[in-house]
Amino acid sequence: MKILQIIGNMGSGGAEKLLLDSLPLYRKNGIEMDLLVLNGKEHPFLKTLKETGCCKIHSLGSGSIYNPINCLKIIPFLRKYNIVQVHLFPSQYWVVLAKIISFSKIKLLLTEHTTSNPRMKNYFIKGIDKFIYRFYDKIICVKEEVFQIIYNYTGESKSKFEVIENGIDLEKFYQAKPYSKSEISNLFSSEDILLIQVSRFCFPKDQETTIKSLQFLPQNVKLVLVGDGELKKNCENLVQKLNLSDRVLFLGLRMDVPELLKTADISILSTFHEGFPLVALEAMAAGKPLIASDVSGVSDVVQNAGILFEKENAKELAVQVMKLINDPEYYMEIASSCKERAKKNDIQHMIEKHIALYKSLF
Repeated sequence: MKILQIIGNMGSGGAEKLLLDSLPLYRKNGIEMDLLVLNGKEHPFLKTLKETGCCKIHSLGSGSIYNPINCLKIIPFLRKYNIVQVHLFPSQYWVVLAKIISFSKIKLLLTEHTTSNPRMKNYFIKGIDKFIYRFYDKIICVKEEVFQIIYNYTGESKSKFEVIENGIDLEKFYQAKPYSKSEISNLFSSEDILLIQVSRFCFPKDQETTIKSLQFLPQNVKLVLVGDGELKKNCENLVQKLNLSDRVLFLGLRMDVPELLKTADISILSTFHEGFPLVALEAMAAGKPLIASDVSGVSDVVQNAGILFEKENAKELAVQVMKLINDPEYYMEIASSCKERAKKNDIQHMIEKHIALYKSLF
């Protein structure tokens, strides 16, 4: 049984991080699995995956992932594998078109990572979307909420869907060693309270609310923002406007996230909505308190473990931070419950469920 994973690129998103963490483990579980990227730009995730030597990595070149010619380039790969698992738009379109054009009998899986996408609101594209979904043998939803939305949207049979929650490699976070705060930057000292948000600078992430919360917090509370993206410049401008340059550090895309999360005192996830927030689980696995927006895709993951705050409410976020700072017993209680919650999403459980699905299709 040979399986090919297909995605647009290996940038810094949750789906990309999931492939980085899981592909080596599938091989360890005896599954022959490779990767195809529509754009082979050597992002840090792709470079790290290559260094593991766990699989073949195919690329369609350096062009736009939205170029329809990609569907023709995909056709030769459909002849080499038994199952193709697809992640994100537009890969999910090009793979289906490649199958139609080539009359391939290959089995197709689609992993749905989010509860929302712009295509759902466009009447014309909605019809195309529903047509595309028909060609997938199974649609894997990363949580029950995603299933309910995609099931209602597509009108496909319930038997076509599987709910398999994403997982994280817990050992990476258990074994990670924290830095001293001054090692991260000379902006920080051991007396500082360090907040961290790890996420791409793009919608639906909301780093601006996290930045604004510093206005309501003591001077020794500082912030590290990890990630990259098109909205990063907006956040840098906001930091300048609010005179917070000595309290906010932009670290860019980093591969030492477990160590950074262990170094910080409190993790933040400010966002408008999520599919399955892997970064929330990673923050909790690091054994530090997590404060996250009370929004779709996040609430059910964080509730009864971390702390939820009203989205875009910087003042409430600051209040929750101060509660943790001022009450060490409460801090330890939240940190402990977060770490316990993360255990439910060990990546090995996810891999075992995927393998069972592959075997049932094969």
